[in-house]
Amino acid sequence: MKRLKRPSWLISENRTTPEDTFWNRRALLAACGLSAGTAALVALSGRTGMPEAEAAERLSNLPAPGTPYTPMPALNEAFADAGRPVTDEQINSTYNNFYEFGSHKQIWEASKALNTDGWSVTLDGLVEEEKTIAVEDLLKRMPMEERIYRHRCVEAWSMVVPWIGFPLSALMAEAKPLSSAKFVRFETFLDPEIARGQRQHWYPWPYVEGLTMAEAANELTLMVVGAYGKVLPHQFGAPMRLHTPWKYGFKAIKSVTRISFVEEQPLSFWEELQAREYGFWANVNPAVDHPRWSQATERMLGTDERVPTIRYNGYAEQVAGLYSGLEDEIGDRLWR
Repeated sequence: MKRLKRPSWLISENRTTPEDTFWNRRALLAACGLSAGTAALVALSGRTGMPEAEAAERLSNLPAPGTPYTPMPALNEAFADAGRPVTDEQINSTYNNFYEFGSHKQIWEASKALNTDGWSVTLDGLVEEEKTIAVEDLLKRMPMEERIYRHRCVEAWSMVVPWIGFPLSALMAEAKPLSSAKFVRFETFLDPEIARGQRQHWYPWPYVEGLTMAEAANELTLMVVGAYGKVLPHQFGAPMRLHTPWKYGFKAIKSVTRISFVEEQPLSFWEELQAREYGFWANVNPAVDHPRWSQATERMLGTDERVPTIRYNGYAEQVAGLYSGLEDEIGDRLWR
């Protein structure tokens, strides 16, 4: 496995369904003569077209979000030290952004309403052959590993997380994009029945994000399916999310259902809402402030400490070359 050069800055050393909704659903299932398990089985076989026996086996084999990851993938030693201590799991798991379930940070209980059984991801657009793959089948073909990464939110707080996942470049090899593809577009689920934030129609649901092909293929870009040695918990974006550690956290789209290879630059969720504040590129840069606050420092979750923010969140050696020659052409948009 290729080892990355250690950055110069490196030092040693993120269901509670409302009670009335819950009981109404239980009553409805009972009225239909269906148990919760039977309902899930019917839903999965209906979505995928697979025989019910196969659907039942698949449901029984799916690991639940938050359960121990077995077997535990090996730690990639090139990403074994983020230069800061890993943030306490209890803090990270109860302080989350997941606007599908609300705009506050305490959405971890509400996010458990998301049913990840039978989850699949569609690979489409400019590819040799469009396909839809069950996540558990995809993972059997991916090089799984653990990486410890920094995470910098555009809101000027940060954390360090031990993620489990695989390089996006490996999924790109599975998708076989055409040479005409210039960008990768990511899309999450759309289910306002269980994701109450998606009932807020002033937001452009579903959540969409994008990367250039070069950014997507960069060795840092990770598709995450676990954290803290566990199957990815709901509030972190189960069952699969994106992480690009040199970009602000809103680029890290959660609960991905579709990955499309396209020629035109995607219009991302926050960019569509307010491009001046949340642009396509969103590279971490302490010299370019958010219009409403400074980006020069960040608050480390779990501490009272504010520390200086580092350009590209400290990953310049791995990603600065992606933007060589673009500064004069794009200017501040590289950082928004």
